[in-house]
Amino acid sequence: MRNWLLPEYVEDVLPSEALRIEKMRRCILDLLIVHGYQFVIPPLLEYVESLLSGSGSDMDLHMFKVLDQLSGRMMGLRADSTPQTARIDAHLLNDEGVTRLCYANSVLHTVPCEITRTREPFQIGAELYGHSGLESDLEIQCLMLKCLAVSGIDKIHLDLGHVAIVRSLIKDSGALPEFEADLYNLLQAKDTAALKELLCTGLDKRLDKPIRDALMLLPELYGSKKILAHARKMLPSYPEIENALDQLEMVEEELKEFVDNITFDLSDLRGYHYHTGMVFAAYTPGSANAIALGGRYDEIGKAFGRARPATGFSIDLRELSRLVRSDTCSKGILAPYAKDDKALEKIIEQLRNDGHIVITELPGSENKENTLYYDRKIILHNGVWQVVGI
Repeated sequence: MRNWLLPEYVEDVLPSEALRIEKMRRCILDLLIVHGYQFVIPPLLEYVESLLSGSGSDMDLHMFKVLDQLSGRMMGLRADSTPQTARIDAHLLNDEGVTRLCYANSVLHTVPCEITRTREPFQIGAELYGHSGLESDLEIQCLMLKCLAVSGIDKIHLDLGHVAIVRSLIKDSGALPEFEADLYNLLQAKDTAALKELLCTGLDKRLDKPIRDALMLLPELYGSKKILAHARKMLPSYPEIENALDQLEMVEEELKEFVDNITFDLSDLRGYHYHTGMVFAAYTPGSANAIALGGRYDEIGKAFGRARPATGFSIDLRELSRLVRSDTCSKGILAPYAKDDKALEKIIEQLRNDGHIVITELPGSENKENTLYYDRKIILHNGVWQVVGI
């Protein structure tokens, strides 16, 4: 047995990628903070009940669990930071007005979300609590686009959906939770054959034919702004549906100049178990997976005894760093050992203050040069220390 092997879908982050991720983290956090988002660092593990509050069974399957030796209770390693920030807003800050929070930390998944992804994403994101209007949805979505831009993503495709459409169709159906779960999964997968079979079994007694027809239509309602007009004609004219379509149209009008393309997907139920309104995902060329996800989740705080309107987004920095391959990891400058040489010490300090990487050559290592880490060196020329290329 090779003890140095890591588990499947768990990997080290080596220096060049680690520095790229760290620079992205700093840029994004600086951007979030100047927009009024307060940085929080939730614990890596806490009681399972708190981590699962409002997030549904999907999170339960993704969470590693351990037994707390002190209390005897089951604890979980966070698989998502959103429930933790909702708990902080509800119980620790307890503000009555709008609260803006941001975070940047690793999360752990029992299985990878996609076959190409790690089980330890590095999640950075922002959450806005205490405002239910479309203005806060727009603030969060604009902020997400700015975060992607400062990370080096220059082409963005935005996908918009609204879970209130499906919720309004089945709200009075009395459908069993098992049926709802199957329905959501098939709509998300756009499996029309299986969806038709589900809706035409004995369960159809719970849903009137117009509702079944509307649910069957949803997987086809994907594409440009034209599908919103089609949806208005074909879906029942419930106030919730009309309001959802109005919101999608307004967001498209506000954001279209900031992205390359906007599409709508009315069967997108990603995170359905806790999302309550508009959901969104950002894509970029070179990645089949979404590079940022978010949406409105007004009910999640109810589990903590303080229901608050909420909307937010998250980005996996490890995935993002693989897409941005620019040379963010410049090499350093090799400096001689500076013992008792005040002029050399001064130039090294000045270079570091200016943001340069300066690597001191330790005694005995002079003949073991490794230009993997530096491409310049400090030499003494005519009595003056100078930086020269290698």
